[in-house]
Amino acid sequence: MGKIIAIANQKGGVGKTTTSVNLAASLGVLEKKVLLIDADPQANASSGLGIDIESVTIGTYQILEHSNVPEEAVMKCSAPNVDVIPSHIDLVAIEIELVDKENREYMLKQALAGIREKYDYIIIDCAPSLGLLTLNALTAADSVVIPIQCEYFALEGLGKLLNTIKSVQKIHNPDLDIEGLLLTMYDSRLRLSNQVVEEVQKHFNNMVFDTIIQRNVKLSEAPSFGESIINYDATSKGATNYLQLAHEIIKKNS
Repeated sequence: MGKIIAIANQKGGVGKTTTSVNLAASLGVLEKKVLLIDADPQANASSGLGIDIESVTIGTYQILEHSNVPEEAVMKCSAPNVDVIPSHIDLVAIEIELVDKENREYMLKQALAGIREKYDYIIIDCAPSLGLLTLNALTAADSVVIPIQCEYFALEGLGKLLNTIKSVQKIHNPDLDIEGLLLTMYDSRLRLSNQVVEEVQKHFNNMVFDTIIQRNVKLSEAPSFGESIINYDATSKGATNYLQLAHEIIKKNS
Protein backbone atom coordinates (compact mmCIF):
# COMPACT_ATOMS: atom_id res chain seq x y z
CA MET A 1 0.00 0.00 0.00
CA GLY A 2 1.37 3.38 -1.03
CA LYS A 3 2.64 5.87 1.52
CA ILE A 4 0.90 9.25 1.30
CA ILE A 5 3.20 12.23 1.93
CA ALA A 6 1.85 15.79 2.06
CA ILE A 7 4.27 18.64 1.27
CA ALA A 8 2.96 21.49 3.42
CA ASN A 9 3.77 24.95 4.73
CA GLN A 10 1.32 27.86 4.82
CA LYS A 11 4.10 30.24 3.77
CA GLY A 12 4.39 30.79 0.02
CA GLY A 13 7.69 30.62 -1.85
CA VAL A 14 9.40 28.06 0.38
CA GLY A 15 9.79 25.38 -2.29
CA LYS A 16 6.66 23.24 -1.75
CA THR A 17 5.85 22.73 -5.42
CA THR A 18 9.52 22.43 -6.42
CA THR A 19 9.86 19.72 -3.78
CA SER A 20 6.63 17.93 -4.73
CA VAL A 21 7.52 17.77 -8.43
CA ASN A 22 11.18 16.86 -8.03
CA LEU A 23 10.74 14.42 -5.17
CA ALA A 24 8.06 12.62 -7.20
CA ALA A 25 10.33 12.56 -10.27
CA SER A 26 13.32 11.36 -8.21
CA LEU A 27 11.31 8.53 -6.65
CA GLY A 28 10.12 7.64 -10.18
CA VAL A 29 13.71 7.47 -11.46
CA LEU A 30 14.49 5.17 -8.52
CA GLU A 31 11.82 2.83 -9.94
CA LYS A 32 9.07 3.65 -7.45
CA LYS A 33 5.53 4.03 -8.77
CA VAL A 34 4.42 7.54 -7.82
CA LEU A 35 1.18 9.53 -7.92
CA LEU A 36 1.50 13.31 -7.56
CA ILE A 37 -1.70 15.08 -6.47
CA ASP A 38 -1.82 18.80 -7.18
CA ALA A 39 -3.92 20.26 -4.34
CA ASP A 40 -3.05 23.90 -5.08
CA PRO A 41 -5.43 26.02 -7.24
CA GLN A 42 -2.36 27.67 -8.84
CA ALA A 43 -1.71 24.27 -10.51
CA ASN A 44 2.06 24.84 -10.72
CA ALA A 45 2.87 21.19 -10.00
CA SER A 46 0.68 20.16 -12.96
CA SER A 47 2.19 22.65 -15.42
CA GLY A 48 5.66 21.93 -14.00
CA LEU A 49 5.35 18.38 -15.32
CA GLY A 50 4.14 19.39 -18.76
CA ILE A 51 0.36 19.16 -18.28
CA ASP A 52 -1.74 21.75 -20.12
CA ILE A 53 -3.92 22.91 -17.22
CA GLU A 54 -6.41 24.63 -19.53
CA SER A 55 -7.36 21.22 -20.93
CA VAL A 56 -7.95 19.63 -17.50
CA THR A 57 -11.59 18.52 -17.17
CA ILE A 58 -11.21 16.06 -14.29
CA GLY A 59 -8.78 16.86 -11.50
CA THR A 60 -8.40 17.35 -7.76
CA TYR A 61 -11.61 19.42 -7.62
CA GLN A 62 -13.75 16.57 -8.94
CA ILE A 63 -11.99 14.07 -6.66
CA LEU A 64 -12.72 16.17 -3.57
CA GLU A 65 -16.32 16.62 -4.69
CA HIS A 66 -16.58 12.84 -5.20
CA SER A 67 -18.10 13.47 -8.65
CA ASN A 68 -15.27 11.37 -10.18
CA VAL A 69 -13.00 8.62 -8.90
CA PRO A 70 -9.21 9.25 -8.85
CA GLU A 71 -8.58 6.75 -11.68
CA GLU A 72 -10.57 9.03 -14.01
CA ALA A 73 -8.40 12.03 -13.12
CA VAL A 74 -4.97 10.40 -13.49
CA MET A 75 -2.81 11.81 -16.30
CA LYS A 76 0.60 10.81 -17.65
CA CYS A 77 3.37 13.39 -17.45
CA SER A 78 6.96 14.00 -18.55
CA ALA A 79 8.48 12.15 -15.56
CA PRO A 80 8.95 8.35 -15.79
CA ASN A 81 6.88 6.22 -13.36
CA VAL A 82 4.95 9.32 -12.23
CA ASP A 83 1.20 9.86 -12.68
CA VAL A 84 -0.48 13.17 -11.87
CA ILE A 85 -3.94 14.15 -10.65
CA PRO A 86 -3.85 17.73 -11.92
CA SER A 87 -5.31 20.90 -10.49
CA HIS A 88 -7.19 23.77 -12.11
CA ILE A 89 -8.18 27.27 -11.00
CA ASP A 90 -11.70 25.90 -10.22
CA LEU A 91 -10.16 24.32 -7.11
CA VAL A 92 -10.40 27.78 -5.49
CA ALA A 93 -14.14 27.17 -5.02
CA ILE A 94 -13.79 23.86 -3.17
CA GLU A 95 -13.19 25.45 0.24
CA ILE A 96 -16.60 27.16 0.06
CA GLU A 97 -18.37 24.14 -1.41
CA LEU A 98 -17.09 21.73 1.24
CA VAL A 99 -18.00 23.94 4.20
CA ASP A 100 -21.51 22.46 4.67
CA LYS A 101 -20.56 18.87 3.87
CA GLU A 102 -20.44 16.21 6.52
CA ASN A 103 -16.92 14.81 7.12
CA ARG A 104 -15.53 17.61 4.96
CA GLU A 105 -11.97 17.01 6.24
CA TYR A 106 -12.07 13.38 5.07
CA MET A 107 -13.07 13.90 1.41
CA LEU A 108 -9.57 13.30 0.02
CA LYS A 109 -8.87 10.39 2.37
CA GLN A 110 -12.07 8.65 1.27
CA ALA A 111 -11.34 9.31 -2.41
CA LEU A 112 -7.82 7.84 -2.23
CA ALA A 113 -8.77 4.68 -0.32
CA GLY A 114 -9.20 2.62 -3.50
CA ILE A 115 -6.15 3.87 -5.44
CA ARG A 116 -3.32 3.94 -2.90
CA GLU A 117 -2.45 0.24 -3.34
CA LYS A 118 -1.46 0.96 -6.98
CA TYR A 119 1.44 3.22 -5.97
CA ASP A 120 4.54 3.09 -3.78
CA TYR A 121 4.26 6.79 -2.92
CA ILE A 122 1.50 9.38 -3.24
CA ILE A 123 2.80 12.97 -2.96
CA ILE A 124 0.35 15.80 -2.28
CA ASP A 125 1.40 19.35 -3.19
CA CYS A 126 -0.52 21.54 -0.73
CA ALA A 127 -1.72 25.11 -1.19
CA PRO A 128 0.08 27.90 0.75
CA SER A 129 -2.62 28.14 3.43
CA LEU A 130 -4.00 26.20 6.36
CA GLY A 131 -7.52 26.01 4.88
CA LEU A 132 -9.74 23.03 4.11
CA LEU A 133 -7.59 21.90 1.17
CA THR A 134 -4.49 21.52 3.34
CA LEU A 135 -6.57 20.01 6.14
CA ASN A 136 -7.85 17.36 3.70
CA ALA A 137 -4.28 16.61 2.62
CA LEU A 138 -3.05 16.25 6.23
CA THR A 139 -6.02 14.05 7.14
CA ALA A 140 -5.35 11.78 4.14
CA ALA A 141 -1.55 11.66 4.60
CA ASP A 142 0.64 9.22 6.51
CA SER A 143 3.30 11.89 6.95
CA VAL A 144 4.19 15.47 6.11
CA VAL A 145 7.35 17.05 4.69
CA ILE A 146 7.76 20.70 5.72
CA PRO A 147 10.01 22.77 3.43
CA ILE A 148 11.75 25.67 5.21
CA GLN A 149 13.71 28.21 3.19
CA CYS A 150 17.13 29.28 4.51
CA GLU A 151 16.14 32.93 4.76
CA TYR A 152 15.36 35.54 7.41
CA PHE A 153 11.71 34.68 8.10
CA ALA A 154 12.33 30.93 7.92
CA LEU A 155 10.79 29.98 11.25
CA GLU A 156 7.95 32.50 11.09
CA GLY A 157 4.66 30.62 11.02
CA LEU A 158 6.29 27.24 11.62
CA GLY A 159 4.81 27.09 15.14
CA LYS A 160 1.35 27.67 13.69
CA LEU A 161 1.84 24.83 11.18
CA LEU A 162 3.11 22.46 13.89
CA ASN A 163 0.06 23.34 16.03
CA THR A 164 -2.21 22.59 13.07
CA ILE A 165 -0.47 19.23 12.60
CA LYS A 166 -0.95 18.50 16.33
CA SER A 167 -4.67 19.27 16.15
CA VAL A 168 -5.03 17.12 13.00
CA GLN A 169 -3.28 14.28 14.88
CA LYS A 170 -5.63 14.77 17.83
CA ILE A 171 -8.92 15.10 15.94
CA HIS A 172 -8.66 13.63 12.43
CA ASN A 173 -5.52 11.57 11.88
CA PRO A 174 -3.71 10.12 14.91
CA ASP A 175 -1.28 8.26 12.61
CA LEU A 176 0.08 11.43 10.94
CA ASP A 177 3.87 11.66 11.32
CA ILE A 178 6.28 14.44 10.48
CA GLU A 179 8.45 12.88 7.77
CA GLY A 180 10.94 15.67 8.18
CA LEU A 181 11.79 19.36 7.92
CA LEU A 182 13.49 20.09 4.60
CA LEU A 183 15.86 23.05 4.34
CA THR A 184 15.56 24.69 0.91
CA MET A 185 17.13 27.57 -1.05
CA TYR A 186 20.42 27.16 0.80
CA ASP A 187 23.37 29.29 -0.29
CA SER A 188 26.60 28.31 1.48
CA ARG A 189 28.14 31.73 0.72
CA LEU A 190 25.58 33.54 2.86
CA ARG A 191 26.10 33.75 6.60
CA LEU A 192 22.33 34.01 7.06
CA SER A 193 21.76 30.67 5.27
CA ASN A 194 24.25 28.97 7.56
CA GLN A 195 22.68 30.57 10.63
CA VAL A 196 19.21 29.32 9.65
CA VAL A 197 20.55 25.78 9.11
CA GLU A 198 22.22 25.84 12.57
CA GLU A 199 19.09 27.27 14.21
CA VAL A 200 16.71 24.71 12.67
CA GLN A 201 19.04 21.77 13.38
CA LYS A 202 19.54 22.95 16.98
CA HIS A 203 15.80 23.33 17.67
CA PHE A 204 14.45 20.34 15.74
CA ASN A 205 17.39 17.93 15.76
CA ASN A 206 16.33 14.52 14.34
CA MET A 207 13.26 15.97 12.63
CA VAL A 208 15.48 17.69 10.03
CA PHE A 209 16.44 15.85 6.83
CA ASP A 210 20.19 15.38 6.25
CA THR A 211 19.59 16.51 2.66
CA ILE A 212 19.65 20.28 2.13
CA ILE A 213 18.29 21.72 -1.15
CA GLN A 214 20.77 24.27 -2.48
CA ARG A 215 19.80 27.38 -4.40
CA ASN A 216 20.08 26.40 -8.06
CA VAL A 217 19.18 28.30 -11.26
CA LYS A 218 18.30 25.07 -13.08
CA LEU A 219 15.63 24.30 -10.47
CA SER A 220 13.96 27.61 -11.33
CA GLU A 221 14.24 27.06 -15.09
CA ALA A 222 12.92 23.48 -15.28
CA PRO A 223 9.17 24.22 -14.70
CA SER A 224 9.04 26.63 -17.66
CA PHE A 225 9.96 23.65 -19.87
CA GLY A 226 7.32 21.43 -18.20
CA GLU A 227 10.00 19.13 -16.83
CA SER A 228 11.36 18.00 -13.48
CA ILE A 229 14.98 18.84 -12.67
CA ILE A 230 15.85 15.17 -13.33
CA ASN A 231 14.64 15.45 -16.95
CA TYR A 232 15.87 19.00 -17.45
CA ASP A 233 19.42 18.67 -16.12
CA ALA A 234 20.27 15.43 -14.34
CA THR A 235 23.81 16.68 -13.59
CA SER A 236 22.71 19.83 -11.76
CA LYS A 237 23.00 20.41 -8.00
CA GLY A 238 19.21 20.47 -7.79
CA ALA A 239 18.90 16.99 -9.33
CA THR A 240 21.59 15.62 -7.01
CA ASN A 241 19.86 17.13 -3.96
CA TYR A 242 16.41 15.76 -4.79
CA LEU A 243 17.75 12.30 -5.64
CA GLN A 244 19.52 12.34 -2.27
CA LEU A 245 16.22 13.31 -0.58
CA ALA A 246 14.40 10.46 -2.38
CA HIS A 247 17.07 7.98 -1.21
CA GLU A 248 16.72 9.31 2.34
CA ILE A 249 12.92 8.88 2.31
CA ILE A 250 13.13 5.37 0.82
CA LYS A 251 15.71 4.36 3.43
CA LYS A 252 13.60 5.82 6.23
CA ASN A 253 10.54 3.90 5.07
CA SER A 254 12.15 0.59 4.19
